[in-house]
Amino acid sequence: MTPRAALCVALLLALHCAAPERLKGGLVTVPDEPGRRTAFQPRRFALLVGISATQDADWRPLKYAEKDVADLGGALADPVRGRFEVVERLTQPAQTTRAAILEAVRRVAKLANRPDDILVVYVSAHGTLARDQTGTLRRYLVTWDAKVQESVDSALGMDELEGALRESPSRRRVLVLATCHSGGGKSRLPQSVAVELASLKGAQLPRPLEEHSRADLVLAAAAWGEPAREDDGLRNDVYTHYFVEALAGVADRNHDGAVTATEAHDWARRKTWDFSLGRQRPSAELVEVGADPVILSGALRTPGDAELYSYAARLDGVTVKVDGAPRLELPGGAALAPGDHTVELVKGSATVFTERVHVDVGERVDLDALASRAEPRFTAAATGGAWAFFDARQRNELMPPSAVVGASFRVDRVAGERLALGVDVAAFSSTQRLLLGGDSVPFVGTSVLAGVNAMWLFGDAKFGAGVGGRVAALWLSRSFSLMTYAQAQSTLAVSPGAVGAVYWRPLRQLEASVWAQALVSLVSVDGAMQVVGFFGGWAQLGYRF
Repeated sequence: MTPRAALCVALLLALHCAAPERLKGGLVTVPDEPGRRTAFQPRRFALLVGISATQDADWRPLKYAEKDVADLGGALADPVRGRFEVVERLTQPAQTTRAAILEAVRRVAKLANRPDDILVVYVSAHGTLARDQTGTLRRYLVTWDAKVQESVDSALGMDELEGALRESPSRRRVLVLATCHSGGGKSRLPQSVAVELASLKGAQLPRPLEEHSRADLVLAAAAWGEPAREDDGLRNDVYTHYFVEALAGVADRNHDGAVTATEAHDWARRKTWDFSLGRQRPSAELVEVGADPVILSGALRTPGDAELYSYAARLDGVTVKVDGAPRLELPGGAALAPGDHTVELVKGSATVFTERVHVDVGERVDLDALASRAEPRFTAAATGGAWAFFDARQRNELMPPSAVVGASFRVDRVAGERLALGVDVAAFSSTQRLLLGGDSVPFVGTSVLAGVNAMWLFGDAKFGAGVGGRVAALWLSRSFSLMTYAQAQSTLAVSPGAVGAVYWRPLRQLEASVWAQALVSLVSVDGAMQVVGFFGGWAQLGYRF
């Protein structure tokens, strides 16, 4: 080997040995250090607020709000079960003003700055209702500095509290409200609001705009319009007592070793219902989270049993049967063995849904999503109605009101649960009369109306309505057979506009509906273009599949 060749080989070997130190690539061995393994583990933060008394003597003191915080804080901070790194308790007057609570929520929200971090905010306090500056009835939490007759300006609005909670990057946020807004139990209303609610028929309270929270999970000690209670025997808020009990492990229904937020709530909900003899029904709202990843106690040891669950309002009160046997009443969840099962949703004597499903170990099945997928998406219908021009002169000289019959086809749930797309066509031909030059002139009129529409549907499986946009093609033909004039005239126009409907579904596969439309167009009449507006309505009877 020549000296030059030897020098090249040496340089190549040196580069090969040095490359791992310089290049951004390759595989390296990382020491398995305990600190490295735990550095990116989800962390757990809790802020617990208990307000026993306020500056305003009109709010009666609560006996156990501070004890509620102490008991729940002890369960969450337990090094074996809860293992929360941060459990902050706010119970003193200076800590429980409106401003102090908002500042504390924002502070702990910044600490929970990873998507998988768990953030729990709990409040045991009075609640109230008041109309804000826009006249909307809203929910408020009674802070230390809240005044009964000035709730809007002094109490803490639910939307403010949830807005502060949403500042956290965490996707695992839980708001637990051991309070109520009914005027009874842990609630007091301003006199003007109490008088207004007392006058409502059926004792149904209006639901506020923030009915659906934008936090991930909102767990409430009482349903809307019901009182939440403290109990001297339990020495706690009733719901909180059983929520803490759940964290001891008794609520682990799928036997995976962990108690999630929804498992704890379902345990406390059933126990509270039984304890209050049905007078207090805790509620839950889940918005952004499907399967519950919020572990409050314990740790996942096994995948656990499969689960069926739903917290959708439309399924409240529905009984879930598995293989013919009742398992639970929604909302809530129930564990079942992996494998094939017949799942039925029954309300009263009516079967809402039935299907054979297969569930695997650890799988969670959202019953609302399952029932929605099984709901018919398509509707084919026969239609009959009429249309007419808005302008009286056009009705007299262009075309009188015309009857139409036809058919339509609609696809529901095109994007999300509410958007529907439809097509329809309708036509009619008959002898009619125009008023021309003061004379009534007979002619054979034919109209064909075909359109497409996109509608946003509201309502439930039985009753509902929809509004949206529509584009229709209108073809008009007039055929005259007069001694002085015997010709046919026709015109075609494309017309944009709006459409609305209401529907009724007496049976799962039968839909009756009434529709209305309003459109505007350019129409050629005797060689001249005219702007015309027309409206119409029709009824339809459809088959859903």
